[in-house]
Amino acid sequence: MSVAASDPSAFPASVEWRMQTAPVDYPSALADMEARAAAIFEGQAPERVWLLEHPPLYTAGTSANPAELIDPRFPVHDAGRGGRYTYHGPGQRIGYLNIDLRERGRDVRNFVHHLEGWMIAALAELGVAARRADGRIGIWTEDRDGREAKIGALGIRVRRWVTLHGFSINVDPDLSHFGGIVPCGISEFPVTSVAAVGGNASMAALDAALRAHFPSFLNNLRRCGPALEQCATGG
Repeated sequence: MSVAASDPSAFPASVEWRMQTAPVDYPSALADMEARAAAIFEGQAPERVWLLEHPPLYTAGTSANPAELIDPRFPVHDAGRGGRYTYHGPGQRIGYLNIDLRERGRDVRNFVHHLEGWMIAALAELGVAARRADGRIGIWTEDRDGREAKIGALGIRVRRWVTLHGFSINVDPDLSHFGGIVPCGISEFPVTSVAAVGGNASMAALDAALRAHFPSFLNNLRRCGPALEQCATGG
């Protein structure tokens, strides 16, 4: 066995890391993601992390409340994932994850827990102190006025133990675009970005941080016991 193969910090050769430079329209991305999940289940394709941006749009999760679509100024798409309304657009990094949980514990809560940890670790590399918030979905930090604000969102669907959808991190989007919806059904707190809180708002730097911390995220999926308190968040 090679040294790289035995090194838990090495990027796994079994996972495709795909980065898209041009914006991808939502229906095409959804179809591609669903086709990849089916191929993974059949053993015909490797797991994949797909990093991309979308043109401005809103997506509606399975719990979306029509009253929270305030101003449909952009196209609205049914997402088929959990959650409510979200915004996607330029300056926001989207990560679509097709991960096979059949050999990784078959534990959706564990997957979400460590996905949050992966996002938090990557943001730390950009100088942003982010965290979870009890009772609220997403990744949070303080904005420049000291208010708690959302900087990352996640929404997951699992089909035959293969994951679909994933996360978004606000690097430097037009934050006014979030005004057309109640983001994720949470109206009490603002939305912010890496640029708005004075972090390193480089998409390339975020991508590098995500890649560097991905092996730890993947390894943690194999280690967690039945209680989330037993889940390590790194290393």
